[in-house]
Amino acid sequence: MPAPADNRRSIYWASVLALFTAALANSLRVGASGAMQTALLDPIDPDHSGEMIGTVLGSSFLGFALSLLVISPLLDRIGAKKVILFASACFVAGPLLVLASASAGSSVYLLLNVAMVIWGFGWGATEGSVNPLITTLYPDDKTGKLNSLHAWWPFGLILGGLASVVLFKQFAFDWRVAIAIPILPGAALALMASRLDFPQTESAAQGVSFNEMLAEPFKRPFFWVFFAIMFLTASTELAPGAWVDVTLSETVGMPGILVLVYVSAIMFVMRHFAGPLEHRFSDMGLLWFCTVPAAIGLYLLSTANSPVTALVAATLWAFGVCFMWPTMLAAVSRRFPRSGPWGIGLVGFAGALAIYFVLPKLGQIYDQAKLAKAGGQDGFAALAKGSPQLHEVLAHAAEVSFRTVAVIPVVLFFVFGAVWLFERGRKTK
Repeated sequence: MPAPADNRRSIYWASVLALFTAALANSLRVGASGAMQTALLDPIDPDHSGEMIGTVLGSSFLGFALSLLVISPLLDRIGAKKVILFASACFVAGPLLVLASASAGSSVYLLLNVAMVIWGFGWGATEGSVNPLITTLYPDDKTGKLNSLHAWWPFGLILGGLASVVLFKQFAFDWRVAIAIPILPGAALALMASRLDFPQTESAAQGVSFNEMLAEPFKRPFFWVFFAIMFLTASTELAPGAWVDVTLSETVGMPGILVLVYVSAIMFVMRHFAGPLEHRFSDMGLLWFCTVPAAIGLYLLSTANSPVTALVAATLWAFGVCFMWPTMLAAVSRRFPRSGPWGIGLVGFAGALAIYFVLPKLGQIYDQAKLAKAGGQDGFAALAKGSPQLHEVLAHAAEVSFRTVAVIPVVLFFVFGAVWLFERGRKTK
């Protein structure tokens, strides 16, 4: 039975707050990552601190992936309210543990990773609950509503990015201030969710049993094509987004986090137009078109050397990736409705797992490139902080890491095109 209109709107806005909080936290983590690397990781291992901060940032995606995998099939059994309350608790506990890591001594790296995993649990619980809820509440407009919901993800990135710039660049605040900010909306989410009544998900309302829901992806082999695709789409959108502050700040003459803010502003606007575009091109057609500007934008980011060239490249990248994540979720829900929250969760798990592996790999590529450019570990260690030589070395490393990830949307161009043609051919038979 559909939720009453007032309750449906309230659930939608609670979902917005949950996703906004996850995004705000993500953006503030990225904005603080350079300062965290300098304050906590450079003293431990300066030669590999890029890989280490990449692993720390990636640990939030590991928590995201694990909680999404566990919670998605159990959503109706646990109840959406309890899952969202769990997410709010993680949004509070995660940053508190990060703050505690500053005084953890030799255990700082371990505690940072544990804190990020728990913080990621909140993000996974959010995605594992709000996406099935929205497809249930708006069954006739899944792509449009999921994109409008996920428009608040870039909005959270915008506010977090601007806060990072103001805190760090304008007023030289300690990085711990930025880490503490998401505690406030996390607590507000608990208050809001505790007052709402949440419905069963679409598959449960249709009488699909728990075992049938679990079996559905395995009975439909085509499902795993979308699982693999999500691995690549997330690597195109989220991995570079988490990497911009560490890298672009050294190459384009502006804080890298501002590039993420700019990209997020474009995504916030564009995602409100996803419904009409999907009706015009189909979801696979829309995703296929997106791969071209995404590939060009990422490649141009690897060569950007000024604010103007960075923003031109970022514009193309933003237009390419803005629809990818929510449209993939809607595509799976539409094609495999009996898989319910489990199917949506599995695909989200693939995306999260991709970032967990990709971010440390980007950090490794970055470290290898900077050491090679500097002539080895001794050469890198001899470079003075703030010197033109160090800037040249780090700029080269940033270029190499972005050029590597630019290959992924090129692969997606052919994958989305093949799926689109296959489905069009099957419909005409």
